[in-house]
Amino acid sequence: MLRYIASRGRVSEETLVKDCGESAAAAVLRLKKSGMIESEAEFSDSKGVISETVSISDEYAEMELDALLSLVRGSKQKEALSAISVSGSCNMNELRDRYDITKAILKPLEAKGIINISAFDVFRDPYRGKKLPPDKVYNLSEGQIKARDTITALTDSGEPKAALLYGVTGSGKTSVIRSVMDHVISRGKSVILLVPEIALTPQTVAIFRAHYGDRTVVIHAGLSKGERYDAWRKISRGEADVCIGTRSAIFAPFKNLGLIVIDEEHEHTYKSDMDPKYHARDIARYRCAKQNAVMLLSSATPSLESYLKAKEGKYTLVTLPERYGKSVLPETVITDMRKDARNGYTSPIGSELRQRLSEVLAKKEQAILFINQRGYNRFLSCPLCGHVLTCEHCSVSYTYHTTTYGRGYLYCHYCGSKEFAPSKCPQCGNEVLRHIGYGTQMVEEELNKIFPSARITRMDADTTSTKFSYENLLGSFRDGESDILIGTQMVTKGHDFPNVTLVGVINADSSLYLNDYKANERTFSLLTQVIGRAGRSDRKGCAMVQTTNPEHPILRISADQDYEKMYENEIALRSSLVFPPYCDMVLFTFGSASEHELVTGATQFTEMFKKLKAEKYTDVAAVVFGPMEAPIYKINGVYRMRVVIKTKLNAAARKLMSEAYSEISKTLGKRIAISADVNPTNL
Repeated sequence: MLRYIASRGRVSEETLVKDCGESAAAAVLRLKKSGMIESEAEFSDSKGVISETVSISDEYAEMELDALLSLVRGSKQKEALSAISVSGSCNMNELRDRYDITKAILKPLEAKGIINISAFDVFRDPYRGKKLPPDKVYNLSEGQIKARDTITALTDSGEPKAALLYGVTGSGKTSVIRSVMDHVISRGKSVILLVPEIALTPQTVAIFRAHYGDRTVVIHAGLSKGERYDAWRKISRGEADVCIGTRSAIFAPFKNLGLIVIDEEHEHTYKSDMDPKYHARDIARYRCAKQNAVMLLSSATPSLESYLKAKEGKYTLVTLPERYGKSVLPETVITDMRKDARNGYTSPIGSELRQRLSEVLAKKEQAILFINQRGYNRFLSCPLCGHVLTCEHCSVSYTYHTTTYGRGYLYCHYCGSKEFAPSKCPQCGNEVLRHIGYGTQMVEEELNKIFPSARITRMDADTTSTKFSYENLLGSFRDGESDILIGTQMVTKGHDFPNVTLVGVINADSSLYLNDYKANERTFSLLTQVIGRAGRSDRKGCAMVQTTNPEHPILRISADQDYEKMYENEIALRSSLVFPPYCDMVLFTFGSASEHELVTGATQFTEMFKKLKAEKYTDVAAVVFGPMEAPIYKINGVYRMRVVIKTKLNAAARKLMSEAYSEISKTLGKRIAISADVNPTNL
């Protein structure tokens, strides 16, 4: 391999594998590690789509068609001139597809000067031609005007600044954001607007594209590489003022950036849990510092970290404490599902929620039902031997899904393995399997039984696999083509449906008892956001929260929409236990197909870290937890262990982490995969 590379001087890894076989990749790694070869990444511009237009040249434009045709002999050339002269110009693709005329036929005509062939870039824009709502003129309230003026003053300062726009659901934060964007763009600056989910992108794109037109581009993972590349090119050329997208859009190459907006800033989706691991908020803060721009965070339930910084004066706190116009916060009803259980009623649609749904449907209004579990049942188990059907590649149970053709299947939501559901227990042969729990499919089926004439839409990962599925489902619901929308977390955030007067939370207990210090904060945010989807017009809204633990404090606080109380409770707890934001957490994850090597490697790292800290970094305060099994011990055949380090990440602590990571990587080599994550979204 070394001789092969030396003979060519410079060669791509793709060529090596092609010429020398699959083992070349491993050989390259060994040579790089030995220092005998070097590698570097090379980036080149991708090619955009080029469109060519054929037209009659000015010299021959006034000539009669017969005279024009007499200048050429070939029948295909005559046919081409006839087609072009009808409209004055033709697209090259049209000539090829309709008349079978290739570019080779036209080249002699171009050489004689009879025609011109001009090429121009075509930007692939999946949102071009989409029906847009009318560009609304927002009449800002007194509170909104005050909020806008506070933020625009920051953008005019010419210094890097940060602000937190904290307002209750339905308070008109989007109107304030658009008004600030108008101000920034009018001064020749550009704006990046981030949303937490692709599901929110169509609604956001429609609002801002109706206002800013084609100078708006979109970047998110649901688009093709070509579409994202063209958005990137348009920004680089200075032909766009606004970029809308999910977290990867934070890297949009604006040279004159004036504002970065992170909407629903509390959402965990802004943190990348895959390499490269980063938080969009950290990148935004860095870019704003470099380009003297403003970072604007917006949420009805800000993260504790952001709200603490606003309280401390590091961010400018801007509040909108009331809903816009005539709309008021919905009535929230906590329903005790234990009453239904005692009466033998086991449906996921509780008796109280069922009654409210009947009233809403009778009034021709709409409802949203939220359940944070897709599929039909959570898992299958045998009532005789207790065996639970689990994925053979992962240490999790299969989720049961139904199909249109009758027979259900088992699906692992982690590795993607899938198989038909067995007719009997594979352990003891019992022919009756118990279906435990419920998901979106079961709720949909139950609603169809209870309300056979209702139009029901289900929105989860199984129904939104195509590019515009989010837009189509949400658009049809917004247009009144559906009465009830069932969904997972993607239906809870940021949507504005004026005709929705009822929101139901099917199982509010699902996130209460997670083994995570952020469980209460997340439950509050989730419930507050979904409750906020109801009653956003002048109609009174109602939110029904189904639970088997109605006295839980966080449910009561969520029902009251009392963010301040939740914040005070949680921040006091974090402070007393020294958890973020009062410290940093660094999570090291180890993975291997061999359990023995995994345990050995994770133990070696822990011992090495403690030794380095004791001998070389005595001034670094750190607490080490582990090694311990990951919450899901095995995924896709790989066993996983974790080491959690609680510290304050200053320069010395970072150096300690880096040295420990580097040393253990050399020791373990390829046998064990290692990753590090600073302040992960969950533990």
